[in-house]
Amino acid sequence: MVQEPQRIPWYEKIPHPVVILFIIIIFVTILTYIIPAGSFEREIVDGRSRVVPGTYKSLPSKPVHLLNMFKALPLGFKTAAEIIFAVLAGGIMFGILEKTRMIENVIGTTIRKLGLERRFLIVVLVTYIYGMLGVAVGYENNIAMVPIAAVLSLALGGDLILAAGMSVGAITVGFGLSPINPYTVGIGHQIAEMPIFSGAMIRSILCFTGLTLLALFNVRYFKKIIKDPSKSLGKGLDVEGLSLSQSIDDYRISRNNYLVLFIFLGGLAFMLFGIFTYEWYINEISAVFIMIAVASGIVAGLNGNEISETAFKSISLAAPGAFMVGYATSIKVLLEMGEIADTICYRLADWLTFLPSELAAVSMSAAQSFINLFIPSGSGQALATLPIMIPVGDLLGLTRQTTILAFQIGDGVTNLFNPTLGGLIAMLALCRVPLDRWIRFIFPLALMILVVSWVVLNITVFIHWGPV
Repeated sequence: MVQEPQRIPWYEKIPHPVVILFIIIIFVTILTYIIPAGSFEREIVDGRSRVVPGTYKSLPSKPVHLLNMFKALPLGFKTAAEIIFAVLAGGIMFGILEKTRMIENVIGTTIRKLGLERRFLIVVLVTYIYGMLGVAVGYENNIAMVPIAAVLSLALGGDLILAAGMSVGAITVGFGLSPINPYTVGIGHQIAEMPIFSGAMIRSILCFTGLTLLALFNVRYFKKIIKDPSKSLGKGLDVEGLSLSQSIDDYRISRNNYLVLFIFLGGLAFMLFGIFTYEWYINEISAVFIMIAVASGIVAGLNGNEISETAFKSISLAAPGAFMVGYATSIKVLLEMGEIADTICYRLADWLTFLPSELAAVSMSAAQSFINLFIPSGSGQALATLPIMIPVGDLLGLTRQTTILAFQIGDGVTNLFNPTLGGLIAMLALCRVPLDRWIRFIFPLALMILVVSWVVLNITVFIHWGPV
C-alpha cells in the first residue's frame, strides 16, 4: 500500500522573517516600475506635516534600480537608528535586572503566593494589564515591560509565544483600538474638525472585546501546550536567563531586590512623567533605560566588569531584533525613493468612490490595512491618508466618525502581524520570538478581531454614528 505524502500545514511553509522582508523589498522595488510617481502638497498644522486634499499631481517615474534597492538597506538602518538603539538599551536594562535576580525573585514569589492553580486567571489578568498599558501609555513606550512577561510565562509553565501573546499582542490590540489613541484617533479628529476622542463608548467596547478575545485565545493556547507540549510554537527558542532557577516554594524577595525594584518602578514613573508632560519619545526613553540599568547594577553590588559583560551579552541577544527593525525600515526608504506612497493612497481613495456605502466602510478599512504595510506609522498614515479619506467618506454618505474608525481598525488590527512595523519587531525581539512563529500564532486571532471590528463598523454605518 502506497502511503500518501504527508501534507505540510500552511503555517509550516512561512519563510524566515529575513526572507519575508526581502520579498517585500523586491515587491516594492518592482512597484516603482509599475506605479507612477506622484505626490500631494503638504501643509504644517500644529507642527505636523499633513496632506492637502485635491492637490495630487503626477511626477516623472522614479524606478528604483538594483543598486538603490540594496542601498535602501543601510539607509533604513540610518532612518531607524533611534528605535534600534531603544531595542539595545531595553535589552541591556533587562539583562542587568535579570543579573540582579530582582525580576525572577519578584515573579517567583508572586506565583508562590497566588498559587499555580490560578495560572489561567493570571494569564487573563496579565493580558488585560498589558492591554491597558497599550491603551493609556502608548506602543514603543511599553517596550521595557515585554521581557517581564517572558519570565512570567515560563514560570507558569508556558512558553515565549504565550509571553508574546500576553504582552506584545495585548499592547498592540490595546494601542490599536484605544479610544484615546493620540496618534490615530486624536489626529483623525483634528483633521476632521471633530471633538477630540469623541465616540469613546463604541471604541471602548470594541477595544475591550478585542482584548477579551485575545485573553481567551491565550488561555486556549496555554491549555493546548500544557496538554501536549509538542504543539508549542516556542520549541527551541532561547530561554537562557528567563526561566526560574529554583522551585517556586523557595522564592523570597530580598532587601536588595526591593531596592532594585524601586529603581525600576521609579525609572518607569520618571519616563511616563516625561512622556506625558514633556512629550519625550524614543531617545529619552532609551536614556532612561540606560539610567535604570546603571543604577540597578550599582545598587545590586555589581562591579564595572560584571555590568559591562552583562551589557554585551544582552546586546548579543537583542541584536537580531534590532537588525530586523532597520531591515524593515528599508521598505519606507524604497517608497520615498520611488515616490509611490502618495499614488497608492490616491488610487485606492479614487477606487472607493465607486462603492455603495454598505461596502465602502469595510473596503476603506481594508484599504488602510494595505496602506499600513507601506506606512506603518499610525500618525504618519493618519496625516497621509485621512485628509483624502475623510472627503471620500463624505461623498459616500459615511459619517466622519465612521471614516476615522475604519482607518483605526485598518491600521490597528493589522499591526498584529505587520512585518514592516518597527515597534512590533522590536518588542518581539525582546521576547525572543521570531516573526514567522509569531505570525503562525497570532494570524487566526487577528482575523477574528478584524471580522468583529468590521461588524461593528457596519453597525456604525447603519446607525449613522455621529461625532458624540
